[in-house]
Amino acid sequence: MIIKITKAKMAIAIVVALVVLFCVADKNQNFVKTINHVQEGRKFIKYVEFNANYDALEKALNFDIKSQKEEIKLNWIDILSYLAAKYGGNFNNYKYKDMENVVKALKKGENIQEISKGMKTFSYYKEAYSAILGGFVGKYKVEVPSSEDKNKLVFEERYGLKVFSPIAKTYPFQHYKDFGSSRSYGYSRPHLGHDLMAATGTPVVAVESGKVECLGWNQYGGWRIGIRSFDKKRYYYYAHLRKNRPYHAQIKIDKVVRAGEVIGYVGRTGYSQKENANNIETSHLHIGLQLIFDESQKECDNEIWINLYAITQILQKNKSGVKRNGETKEYDRQYDFWEKSLQDFD
Repeated sequence: MIIKITKAKMAIAIVVALVVLFCVADKNQNFVKTINHVQEGRKFIKYVEFNANYDALEKALNFDIKSQKEEIKLNWIDILSYLAAKYGGNFNNYKYKDMENVVKALKKGENIQEISKGMKTFSYYKEAYSAILGGFVGKYKVEVPSSEDKNKLVFEERYGLKVFSPIAKTYPFQHYKDFGSSRSYGYSRPHLGHDLMAATGTPVVAVESGKVECLGWNQYGGWRIGIRSFDKKRYYYYAHLRKNRPYHAQIKIDKVVRAGEVIGYVGRTGYSQKENANNIETSHLHIGLQLIFDESQKECDNEIWINLYAITQILQKNKSGVKRNGETKEYDRQYDFWEKSLQDFD
């Protein structure tokens, strides 16, 4: 049977098809809007590349510390975030004159929002750099020998770096730019941490105050410790700790540690599914810093790890002295430390 389609019927069919198509498109558009709305409810940073160099970090830090005695207080994160926005995150373009200019503007009374107006990426860098450096600078108290009695210790309040080098004071180590270099054990992958070459048994201290979140054996990192900052933004990973006695005796899951506290000892464990194996050729501490803007990032395929080379240089400005306990053979910090974030745990 042959069905004849008149021009009128064809026109009607086309109109009906277009109506259906527009309805479907409208539904799809609304669906996309709904999905975007859901995603926007959980918006968080998914990528950060940090390459601020030591010179920029040190000078911004010094401006911050020095200004605390002046009427207008500066914030080193504001300064560094402005420069990052100016350079598109590439500190190979860093010029000290650029830092001087923004500092002069701030000292004249302009705020960072006014200075960064028109910079579309400033808010991104401010959030990213605050996550990286947010717990590094502020007020703290540290024990010092009394001026009246050298055998007595008293707390002295200070402002400045309240984070420490991960290697204890007087203990030597060497390091170089190794972030992103290749690793082949298990599978080919980039090195997402920073290696500090030091002798086995060298005391390792907590860079920042926080809570022990991870402890035990990992075939890649050997004996390792994971410590989370109190603001939950930073996760510090200390790996390849010493065979047999990797940790300080008091370290356990959920323990609150103070910045500069001894947490373990350098070794060369790892690269083995068998626990307590020394399969790393050179004794060293692997330290990593992961940024976490959402808990879904803690363990995933797109974790954010930061290049710590320049930060490690900054941390050497503040080293924690240690002393050995003859009875326990453990090392403990020489001078106690306290900061406001610890008050909920004292």
